[in-house]
Amino acid sequence: MKKNYLAKIIAKDIAGLQMISACCFEAKIKVGDIKFLKKNKIFLISLQRFHKEKEDGKEKINSICKFEFIDKVKSKCINQNDNDLVLELLAINILKKDKIFEIALLFKNNAFITLSAEIIEVTLEDQNKS
Repeated sequence: MKKNYLAKIIAKDIAGLQMISACCFEAKIKVGDIKFLKKNKIFLISLQRFHKEKEDGKEKINSICKFEFIDKVKSKCINQNDNDLVLELLAINILKKDKIFEIALLFKNNAFITLSAEIIEVTLEDQNKS
């Protein structure tokens, strides 16, 4: 009997974030599935990604990507009023300015979201197969 495990990746540094970025390459995200819980300093994204950890990488899986300790969120070229608009994630990059990390979510068509945080705390958790 073959068991299927749901993955959970926790990133607390740049290398961990690069791993999450690689897993989320080409993930589909609906604008309505992006939430910033300002009081809790949590930024959540529900995404459908290819299960890259598997051999063929063709299987799709629904995952949640949670960014913690987020102070500010900025977006560009994203219509936030269109909840059904689907974005395709290309990469998650990070820069450090003084003591603040700028985490950039880069999407197709020059759209992006920038998150500002003092520390890196990102979790990618699989929910179920789609």
